[in-house]
Amino acid sequence: MHHVRTITDSEYNPPGSAPPRPSLRGAGAAPGTLTAVPQADQTSPESFPGPPRPMRVEPVPLAELARLLDAEDAGAAVTGPAGAPEGDAAPEAGLSGVSVTGITHDSRAVRPGDIYAALPGARLHGADFVDQAHSLGAAAVLTDPGGTERAAATGLPVLTVPDPRGRMGKLAAAIYGTPGEDLLQIGITGTSGKTTTAYLVDGGLRKAAEKDGGLTGLIGTVESRIGDERIKSERTTPEATDLQALFAVMRERGVRSVAMEVSSHALVLGRVDGCVFDIAVFNNLSPEHLDFHRDLEDYFQAKRQLFTPERSRAAVVNFDDDHGFRLLGELKDEGFPVTSFSAEGHPDADWRAADVEVGPLGSTFTAVGPDGQKVPAGAPIAGPFNVANALAALTALVAAGIDAHTAADGIAAVPGVPGRLQRVDAGQDYLAIVDYAHKPDAVESVLYAVRKVTEGSVHAVLGCGGDRDPHKRPAMGAALARLADTAVLTSDNPRSEDPLAILAAMLGGAAEVPAHERGTVLLEEDRAAAIRAAVARAEPGDTVLVLGKGHEQGQNIAGVVRPFDDVQVLHEAIRARAADHPEASSAAAPAAESLSSPSYSPSTSSSSPTSVENQRTDNQNR
Repeated sequence: MHHVRTITDSEYNPPGSAPPRPSLRGAGAAPGTLTAVPQADQTSPESFPGPPRPMRVEPVPLAELARLLDAEDAGAAVTGPAGAPEGDAAPEAGLSGVSVTGITHDSRAVRPGDIYAALPGARLHGADFVDQAHSLGAAAVLTDPGGTERAAATGLPVLTVPDPRGRMGKLAAAIYGTPGEDLLQIGITGTSGKTTTAYLVDGGLRKAAEKDGGLTGLIGTVESRIGDERIKSERTTPEATDLQALFAVMRERGVRSVAMEVSSHALVLGRVDGCVFDIAVFNNLSPEHLDFHRDLEDYFQAKRQLFTPERSRAAVVNFDDDHGFRLLGELKDEGFPVTSFSAEGHPDADWRAADVEVGPLGSTFTAVGPDGQKVPAGAPIAGPFNVANALAALTALVAAGIDAHTAADGIAAVPGVPGRLQRVDAGQDYLAIVDYAHKPDAVESVLYAVRKVTEGSVHAVLGCGGDRDPHKRPAMGAALARLADTAVLTSDNPRSEDPLAILAAMLGGAAEVPAHERGTVLLEEDRAAAIRAAVARAEPGDTVLVLGKGHEQGQNIAGVVRPFDDVQVLHEAIRARAADHPEASSAAAPAAESLSSPSYSPSTSSSSPTSVENQRTDNQNR
């Protein structure tokens, strides 16, 4: 029988309502996040490289696209096939007979009839690859003044604008017949919970689609889905050229609605240009991507771009988040349609959660609507923060015109999200979980959630990525040291950085935690060995928690990506320990209950971790 804890308004402990505590047995924190991962069964059905394209595209005259650019950008110029600039009064002159059936920014993915978008980059310019694009059948080139001469040397027509990246989206939408207009589009942004919320929205859309037989689409960090077909994702939000093509494929195959993650990078870099979302969702904001954004305000303003008439028709905003509350006030002042939600049960929110019960497999609550409407609802993934994600999904679906009870049923039926509190079951008598939490707030949130369903100790593994925001490393090390009984500091994706330098920053944060408040801290550069070290300490009733990479299936070390799957490595470590200690395995109780499903149930060298308690570094087996 599952034990649940009933949470009343006074006991819910909203973030910031109590001072920080050194123990896991305290208030919850902000939602965790997750990101990207190709799975073994996610493939592109296309014989051409790159993301899928629609099978049928009505050719668009290049002259028509040139006129569109001229209308959008007074600085646009056209170079005809002969290589001479055409007159300003007739920018389409010399382009007659040239038609376009696609657009791509990747010279390797060019198909006959494509516009090749040659974009300026940090090290190389896309114009360096125009010959390859030409050889593959490009019909024209879109570029900036810096790439015009090289592009024109191919003899192809050249469309020159100051900011070609900022024009790709609208060109792609025009080429593919504005496919997004035929889809109900729900976009989700925020620091944490985008992926989970997108899956939950998709669950509600699928339930609603059962009535009319339509299909649903999903675009995000883990994967894209066209109905039940799964396609690996390269990034959270596809580039504008790929995104509009994907919309066209969805429309072609009968998809009528799509849930999509919208990252701050996507908004700043124009990846969602050409999109107008029916509903835009704001989950929360906390420090992240500060290697890309100047500061937190710049990060907020990037997210803010989604909530404008050019990007969306209506908004759904988290009342409980400080930046969400600010956004809510700004949108109301502007007269922009907005609906608020509060997982903390604030009576001024349009939708709020009441009667929340948190259990080991998920949570249940009552969603209370604007007119006192009450809808039984559930978050199918454990953790108080997933109540917020579920309520966000429900509010967005209702705002999109879907019946609240239908939406709630679809959300509750979602089987789980890859790499988000994902259970690994190899018959052990302790809980083993993989999660993508990779920033301080997310790490704290997951640890609090896990503690609620753990009778014994929590043994957690965590690393920080290289070539990314270095300022969060000490805070992540401190969070793990304070909130886990065993904190194993290890590598994530070091990329070009020295793994030990990253570990030193994490250890510095852990050392700032008073000795009486921190658990045992271990250092192990090798991630597989770190996972084995955590498994070796697990006893019946404990939890082993591997954080940071979630569903990812590779590890980038010094620029070389090698296969690495936390779920698989954890499963192998559990099996190896059981094989080494069969007497313990034979006496094992049934595996602990999962925090989410699906569970994983189906290499590495041995290395002893270093304990901070012993004040030494052991590099013998590295």
